[in-house]
Amino acid sequence: MNSQKDTYYTIDKASQEVIFKDKGSKFIAYAFPVISKEEIKKQIDILKKKHYNARHWCYAWQLGKLYSTYRISDDGEPTNSAGAPIYGQIKSFELTNVLVVVVRYFGGTKLGVGRLIQAYKITAKMALEVSKVIKKTINDIFLVKFYYPEMNKVMRIIKDEKILVKNQKMGIDCIIIISVRRKEAARIFNIFENTYKVSINKI
Repeated sequence: MNSQKDTYYTIDKASQEVIFKDKGSKFIAYAFPVISKEEIKKQIDILKKKHYNARHWCYAWQLGKLYSTYRISDDGEPTNSAGAPIYGQIKSFELTNVLVVVVRYFGGTKLGVGRLIQAYKITAKMALEVSKVIKKTINDIFLVKFYYPEMNKVMRIIKDEKILVKNQKMGIDCIIIISVRRKEAARIFNIFENTYKVSINKI
């Protein structure tokens, strides 16, 4: 992914359960929005308890606003027959901060690697198709400091530039924490940096 990219796609909430069947085997898929490995482990553990009689709990996930980290797991299925096709669907939908888990109940008949790949791909795709994909911006956070007499000009900049204020502390010494979309960050930084008696730092 381009490091200058300042938007990314994820899903807004956990998907509903979807089911695909082939030769008696049942594949059940779920998609979850996640932002940490701890969240991922928690969701997988919940599904393992829910489907304690299943044979496999295969998954793939991708984390990071810049799509920087991912992992796949075949969980005992033939190498690259489960995790890779699941991850392929995450990439196809251009998603990050997402986990897709496909639970398999073995139906007694071996499917072969080709059919397994298709089953995991189809089920993962179904879970993402029923999810609402949302677009988010990558923002930089800045701390703006100034004295009270400079309040009006600082607030005018914030209003004119439609800047999101995350937090503020007003007194003789004033501090405002702002969130700025990355592609606008350098320009906004320069505006404040060139404003008399106002300082700005990235945090």
